Formats: sequence, structure tokens, C-alpha cells
Amino acid sequence: MPAKPHVLLLGTKKPVMVKGLDPAVNVHYLIDAKGKEDAFLREVGDKVRAIAIAYTANKLDAVFMQKFPKLEQISSFGVGYDHVDAKWAGDHGIVVTNTPEVLNEEVADTALGLLLNTVREFPKAERYLREGKWVSQGHYPLTKATLRDRTVGIVGMGRIGKAIAKRLDAFGVPVVYHSRNPQAGVSYKYYPKLIDMARDVDTLMVIVPGGAATKNMINKEVLAALGSRGVLVNMARGSVVDEPALIEALKNRTIYSAGLDVFANEPQVPKELLEMDHIVLFPHLGSSTELTRAAMDQLVVDNILAWAAGKPPLTPVSETPYPPKKG
Repeated sequence: MPAKPHVLLLGTKKPVMVKGLDPAVNVHYLIDAKGKEDAFLREVGDKVRAIAIAYTANKLDAVFMQKFPKLEQISSFGVGYDHVDAKWAGDHGIVVTNTPEVLNEEVADTALGLLLNTVREFPKAERYLREGKWVSQGHYPLTKATLRDRTVGIVGMGRIGKAIAKRLDAFGVPVVYHSRNPQAGVSYKYYPKLIDMARDVDTLMVIVPGGAATKNMINKEVLAALGSRGVLVNMARGSVVDEPALIEALKNRTIYSAGLDVFANEPQVPKELLEMDHIVLFPHLGSSTELTRAAMDQLVVDNILAWAAGKPPLTPVSETPYPPKKG
């Protein structure tokens, strides 16, 4: 029987991952080397042929990947993979996988919840009740915003964007979209330019990948174009929104409100945002249910098991197509 390949796991020992990987591969847990990580990586570097990412705040850049001269695959948790230099990996014969599809519906549910909470002020209304103000001051004031007279512009019409649009259809809310290219089979109006869409709608829902290509794409000009009735909902990455520009726009009421599930420097949230009572803030919980996270963990495992069996990866990212390039 051939020797089991060596795999490095970054992040916590999630039960689904431990149960799935331990019988099939030799797993090296970086978390067990607290305070001695550099020595640990030097020790296992020449053995490791794959990396599984349960969660990591560390960047898997060229310098990190070069610690593992036999590296063939990186199986990363989550849809976003901007923490991995996928282009460098692809150029050097390393396949990178992520965990799409299994979280689409959960994230879309959260996006609609965040939109409703923001527009209808539900968290603020609940605080009003809990503080006894319904008794002492009467009914909660009528909200100025509603979904009934809004048009939503979705920034990024990928898998999750389409799931969000489907829900908005059910709510009877008109949808348009902006992405790098028109999407096949999508009937919603397409805007080649984000700024033009921002002028024509009053609600932006952002669900694009992070990384250099989308950094600060929601900037001062886009927010100004969205206007004083504007609501911004960000389910993408904190880097996609120019956070100082957003804070300024909210302070000055350049836009009406914002619902944010992601931030530029998580888990740190700017004090200015925390002090605003006309916005809604979630602690990056888009896919955060036990059911969906277990499915994501399992897909990380399944990609590793496919690699270990000499089979094609299940969900390679676009920068690292299969079969890999030979560097």
C-alpha cells in the first residue's frame, strides 16, 4: 500500500475536516505548533504536498508557498480566496480549490435579511420595544424607507447574485445588475458601467470577489451617484468598499443608510460606524449556520481526497485550471 500523502491544515481542527482527512492522509496541524510555527513549517516543508485551509488570517503568498517545494494543491474554505495568490499558484502548477455552490442559498438568505433589516429598521425597532419605549412613547415611528418603491442594483451577478435576484423577484422588487460581462441566460438589465447603474437605482447590493480588481470599487463617486435615498448592502468583502468614503457619506447623509456584513479590517469595526444608529451591522455571518458550514468543510475535504486519489479537483478556481501547468 502506498504511503499516505502529507497535508498541512491551517486553522482550527474542525470535526468534519479531522474526521474526513485523518484516515486518508497524514495531516500536520499548524495549530499544534503554537509559538513554534516557523520551526514546524521547516520540519514538514519538504513533505507537504497539499494544504487544507480551515480558516486563516495569513496570506498564502509566493513566499509562503515556496516553503513547500512539493506542493500540488491548496483546498481553501469559503468562496472568496483572495488570501491565496492563485495566479502565482497556477503559474507554478499548484491547483487552488474553494467551496462554491454549497453556501449560495444561505448567503442569499442573509443578504435579504440584511436588506430588510436596513430598509425597515427592524433591529432599531426591536431595541425600541425592549427599552420600554412602545409603552412610554407609543408606536415606533413610520420608516421613511421601504422595498415597495425601490430598484435594486446587484453588483456581481454570479451564483450568489443570481440567488439574491431570485429572492428579490419573489418580493416584487425590480432588479438590474453590473458585472464585468453580461451573464448568459440572465434577463435583468445589464449596466456595463457601475456609476451609471448607481445613478439609476436607489439600492446597491454588492456580492463580488475581493482582491485588487475590486478594491474600493464602491467609492465616493459611486456613493454620490446613489444619492440621498440610497442604501448600500455589502455582502462581498470589506475591501470592495472605500470605508472612509462610506463613513463620510453616511455622516453627511449623502446616502440614506447601509447594511454591512463585512469590513475592511475584521473583526475591527470603525468606531464611527458603531456609533451610527441608522445603519445595520452584521459580524460577517453570511454562511454562518452549522448545516452550511459543515457542507463547506466537507467540500474542502472532498477536494483533498480527490487529489489524494489522483482524480481531478471538484471546484478549481479560474486561475488554476485542471490539469495544472507544469512550472
